[in-house]
Amino acid sequence: MLTEIWKSFRAMPAWVQIWVAFLLVPINMAAILFIDQPSGVWIAILAIGAIALNIPVMFYDRGFSKLMAFSHLIPWTILVVWIVFARPAGTEAFNTYLWILLFTDLISLAFDFPDALKWWKGDREPERSGK
Repeated sequence: MLTEIWKSFRAMPAWVQIWVAFLLVPINMAAILFIDQPSGVWIAILAIGAIALNIPVMFYDRGFSKLMAFSHLIPWTILVVWIVFARPAGTEAFNTYLWILLFTDLISLAFDFPDALKWWKGDREPERSGK
C-alpha cells in the first residue's frame, strides 16, 4: 500500500511534488517550532491537523486524490482568517513565520477549493502513473 501511495505521489506533476515535499508540508509542520508563542498551539493544530487528516485519505484511496483537498478547507481557512484579522503578537521570527504560513496556505487553498469541487463533481481517481 505504501508503494502505491508513493507511486501516486510520483505520478503528480514535478512542480506539485516539489510544492508539497519542500514547501507546503515543511512550512505547515514548522508550526510546531512556535507552540510557545501566543496561540502557537492552536496555530499548530490547524496547520498540522489539516495535513494529518490526509493520511487516512491516502490509505483509503491508495494514493493522492482530490479528496485530500477537503481536509485543508476548514482548518486552513480558519487559520488564514485568524492570521489576517487576529494575528497574535509574538517574536519577530514568529511574525515572519505567520506571513510565510499565510501565503503558503492561501496558495494551497487556491488549488484546494477547485480540487474539492472537481472531486464533488466526480473526479475521484487518485493520481496514477500511466494515466
